[in-house]
Amino acid sequence: MPEASNRLQLVEAYLDGLQNRICAAIESADGGARFREDLWQRNEGGGGRTRILSDGEVFEQAGIGFSKVSGTTLPPSATQHRPELAGRNWTATGVSLVFHPRNPYVPTTHMNVRFFEARADGKEPVWWFGGGFDLTPFYPFDEDVRHWHAVARGVCQPFGDDVYARYKKWCDEYFFIKHRNETRGVGGVFFDDLHEGGFERCFEFLRSVGDGFLDAYLPIVERRKANPFAEREREFQLYRRGRYVEFNLVYDRGTLFGLQSGGRTESILMSLPPRVRFEYAYEPEAGSAEARLADYLKPRDW
Repeated sequence: MPEASNRLQLVEAYLDGLQNRICAAIESADGGARFREDLWQRNEGGGGRTRILSDGEVFEQAGIGFSKVSGTTLPPSATQHRPELAGRNWTATGVSLVFHPRNPYVPTTHMNVRFFEARADGKEPVWWFGGGFDLTPFYPFDEDVRHWHAVARGVCQPFGDDVYARYKKWCDEYFFIKHRNETRGVGGVFFDDLHEGGFERCFEFLRSVGDGFLDAYLPIVERRKANPFAEREREFQLYRRGRYVEFNLVYDRGTLFGLQSGGRTESILMSLPPRVRFEYAYEPEAGSAEARLADYLKPRDW
């Protein structure tokens, strides 16, 4: 297994390239805007590179960030389930993205791949990988959701026959808005604390997830980006974006970790949509296209 410094260098080099590849692909798919870049430093250690594409032809906002941050004290969101990590030096690096399309027929999507390592003198380093990708449609199409999950299944298949089923279930359970009793979208895969099988095997799985994201998402974008829509669909999209805000601010561990560890607020909250609306006690008309979404906001085999 590579030494700690080599592990971080290997993962960092992959993540740097992944951010570049995804940015190039999204700019091509959008055709009307380019990412701008903010470089930032964190006082306690490390920094990152946040890229935002705004007001494009396809994407109202697309944010993708790379970060590598370190410190001497872990925030509560990290030690709550791992008290043995308290007091260790740590480094976390990852790429995280959320894309908010303009057309309500193109789903919102999220992807994250990350590596974490905690060290203490005289003790073996503790490390793990985490991440995944998930899809949040407003007007779902079965063929899109099946394609999304087929790619997710293919990403997992080389690593075991049961991997997709386990990580799909984890995704359904993690991206669940408890106070609404609904999933955030139609799921995908989610994993965390991955260290079994050794560094090389786990890193290979992380790369499979990161490399598979564009294969899962871009065909859906191409199919739906020209769908005609009117104010009704746009207003429903803005309303449903509110659920995204609720989940990210109430439940998301990455958001909590970033804020509690003193990360850059603008980069942490880039996942939030540029426009959103809330409406008291909204109920879609029975039998409408908007009401149909509720059938997709519960775990389902695809």
